[in-house]
Amino acid sequence: MGDRAPAHREFFKVRYRDTDAQGHLYFANYLVYADEAAGAYMSSLGFDWSDPAATPCMVFTVNINIDYLNECRIEDRVRVEVGYGELGNASARLDFTLFNDACGTALARGQLRQVFVDRETRRSTPIPKALREAILVHEPLLPRE
Repeated sequence: MGDRAPAHREFFKVRYRDTDAQGHLYFANYLVYADEAAGAYMSSLGFDWSDPAATPCMVFTVNINIDYLNECRIEDRVRVEVGYGELGNASARLDFTLFNDACGTALARGQLRQVFVDRETRRSTPIPKALREAILVHEPLLPRE
């Protein structure tokens, strides 16, 4: 996302079940929060990936990169900001940052590499035109092909 405003924000409260033995947010749950925020962003654009009949393709996350920056503890309110950093023909890079919402401290940042896949052939397919257009409306500063 860099200097651009985030395309979408979601908020989570760290629950006891989300933590490890030290009382920190369990490392894999940073990715759960990022994935849930990404799904909410897609839903806000009119694409409900939970309904296979309503979507033209599937989205596979094929690569994950995350840097853990600061501690996140039980009862913290976490703000997750997501937005695309790159749109290719059949793949995209979704950038995310998690913040402690109370103080604004960055907790983690990373990227999810997504590949769009045809439901029948299970092969990569171009990003649906309607989705690409919706993303570009919400992220006007995103570089275009």
